[in-house]
Amino acid sequence: MGGTPVFTGTRVPVQTLLDYLKAGESIDDFLDGFPTVTREQVIALLEEAGKQVIGMVA
Repeated sequence: MGGTPVFTGTRVPVQTLLDYLKAGESIDDFLDGFPTVTREQVIALLEEAGKQVIGMVA
């Protein structure tokens, strides 16, 4: 995938989740479309992203 970040053990780019959320879709919609990604992976990614954002503005 040329350095594109993907969910571990899948070929699903992280950007795909962000695109879904930006379009107003739910996490459940994303998971339905990409069953190789687990809810735990999505939550872990969002938690880490949240920490990064808070660290940048703190």
